[in-house]
Amino acid sequence: MKMMTFFIVGLIVHVVFFLSIFDIYFTSPLVHGMTPQHVPLAPPAKRLVLFVADGLRADSLFKPDNNGTGRAPYLRTVIEERGTWGVSHTRVPTESRPGHVALIAGFYEDVSAVAKGWKENPVEFDSVFNESRHTWCWGSPDILPMFAKGATGDHVYTHTYPPEREDFASTDASRLDTWVFNEVKDFFNVAKSNETLLNKLHEEQNVFFLHLLGIDTNGHAHRPMSKEYLENIGLVDAGVAEIVTLMDDFYGHDGKTAYVFTSDHGMTNWGSHGAGHPSETLTPLVAWGAGVHTARRELGSHKYDDDYLKEWGLETYKRVDVNQADIAPLMSSLIGVPFPLNSVGVLPLNYLNNSQHFKAESMYANAIQILEQFRVKYKTFWFILPFFI
Repeated sequence: MKMMTFFIVGLIVHVVFFLSIFDIYFTSPLVHGMTPQHVPLAPPAKRLVLFVADGLRADSLFKPDNNGTGRAPYLRTVIEERGTWGVSHTRVPTESRPGHVALIAGFYEDVSAVAKGWKENPVEFDSVFNESRHTWCWGSPDILPMFAKGATGDHVYTHTYPPEREDFASTDASRLDTWVFNEVKDFFNVAKSNETLLNKLHEEQNVFFLHLLGIDTNGHAHRPMSKEYLENIGLVDAGVAEIVTLMDDFYGHDGKTAYVFTSDHGMTNWGSHGAGHPSETLTPLVAWGAGVHTARRELGSHKYDDDYLKEWGLETYKRVDVNQADIAPLMSSLIGVPFPLNSVGVLPLNYLNNSQHFKAESMYANAIQILEQFRVKYKTFWFILPFFI
């Protein structure tokens, strides 16, 4: 009888420990009920354009080719003359969904979200898109819908190509990016004769998101050192230059557009990603336009965890590294929307070209936004504690 009792008790203890793994690691840590925090000062930008080159490694963008010529001449000029640059450090898993959630929503997606579905929203979360006045997105049907589905109201508009276009056996995956650039051009041409759309486009706090999947697809199919992958970088660079010209012309060169170019994750030499190798976790970040510091010279020598600056030929230009989640509060600050409620990102002040007052208010709002999450979790803890005593 004692042996049976011991066996049953032992079994129950093991079952409880086993189930606790799922309760701890497969339950979302996100909380709700926080008060939105924003900066009570006029933002520097009226609109923001976000370019995400899926699967682009930092060294693939920054490192010149064997002839000493940059693979992305337009973005290279931005780094040297018009903007601020650095490395965005991603976290494992280095996959498209967690990467986009980190840079647009400001938090690192937990195991429960990855396990419950890659294309759907297993948990509700806030994002820069949700906080914007309007957001227009172009790109992959695997990425765009999750931000529209999680948004409150009907102000996140998605334009996606058919899923069958994402062919990893394709010999010309760059056409995915060409599709995005052409659709954006057509969109603004149509807007000129559509009064309702034109009025929306001239409102403040608008976001334009261009998801560019060609580089990632070419990397999987042909490897990152291939001609297809490297030429796709040049195509994206030229496309970015065209969109900047289009935006400047459309808005009459008002100087109120901010631009952010980055990637969700990198890629290994053999065309994979998901783990924590530097080729997967080091991604480029280039920001310019309204509210962003123009190029600055590096004063003195600064130590980084890597030794890439000389190899990239950028040792004389100030490098400002960030964690990937820091990009969300940066974008929020530039257009004056509340920081995403679940964001854990810290505002990278070295990217901001604004008054000390604006920076101080931004830091304060960022700190309160993170503190709000702690307060909600603290209240929840003390509410459920009696049930475990």
